Amino acid sequence: MSVKDEVLKTLEQNRGASFSGEALAGALGVSRAAVWKAITALRKEGYPIMAATNKGYSLMESSDLLSEQGIRLHLWETTHSLDLHVYKTIDSTNLEAKRLALEGVKHGTVVISNEQTKGRGRLGRSFYSPASSGIYLTILLKPSFDISKSVLITTAASVAVARAVKSVSNTESQIKWVNDVYIADKKICGILTEAITDFETGAIEYIALGIGINCRIPELGFPDDIRNKAGAIEEPFSRNELAAEVINQVMAIYDDIENRSFIKEYKERSMILGREIEVIKHYKQNQEAQKSESKPAMALDIDDDGGLMVEYEDGAREVLNTGEISIRY
Repeated sequence: MSVKDEVLKTLEQNRGASFSGEALAGALGVSRAAVWKAITALRKEGYPIMAATNKGYSLMESSDLLSEQGIRLHLWETTHSLDLHVYKTIDSTNLEAKRLALEGVKHGTVVISNEQTKGRGRLGRSFYSPASSGIYLTILLKPSFDISKSVLITTAASVAVARAVKSVSNTESQIKWVNDVYIADKKICGILTEAITDFETGAIEYIALGIGINCRIPELGFPDDIRNKAGAIEEPFSRNELAAEVINQVMAIYDDIENRSFIKEYKERSMILGREIEVIKHYKQNQEAQKSESKPAMALDIDDDGGLMVEYEDGAREVLNTGEISIRY
């Protein structure tokens, strides 16, 4: 770990407390000049580090920049050793996860960014990912079960996010099948699950579980096309703590995913069961054009694999899985 990282770790662990340059240098076994250089670099990155005469340096308690050191403070013993890759800005955490997958990184490797310039959602849609108002993370998982059950991962992730939001902000949320988390009828989280295959064997090597959470309303607001649909958690909390809790909850559920015990909670949090919905099936006509067909239906149940059971107006029933299907209620 670099001197800069060690200094940040110490200040993150003791927010609001002051440390003299001499004390930091002694604790880290480096020179005072090295500490000063580290403090200068951290300030340039945006960390609000105060300096008071006869007191020393302190990180403001209101600091909310995402950092590896800040996130690790809140990881459980079972997740503390996971590899974290934290960025100020990136094209897409899923894209970076895919690049890392080519290097054969460990199960549970996490990519986190303060901003995405090419954030992606389901069905090729973009995901608005401005700086400093959300959490954008991807966890690389090595599947231990049949990939046909991959909808379970998206379902489990929805529950994990809802649990994390409740734990950190004391805010209840609901889930819209299959991958969206809502608060007060506004979408605050989207989940994108992508399989990464071995080009030679065709086997699934990793699943990239991408999660984007709106923590605050962006300074300039949401774009016009999503302004009436998008929301944010808003309650005061640390983004580092929420990012860590999402990781904790995802890994805890995943380690016992085939038990399916989380399905009960998923159903309880569902905002569509027992309601009339529209089932929208998307078809690719060619590389550029896409056709959609919609049918009214009643949302009846969620099966043990996370599929949505619906009944159409003619009485026919179907279990929907992810892919080229979405719903509107």
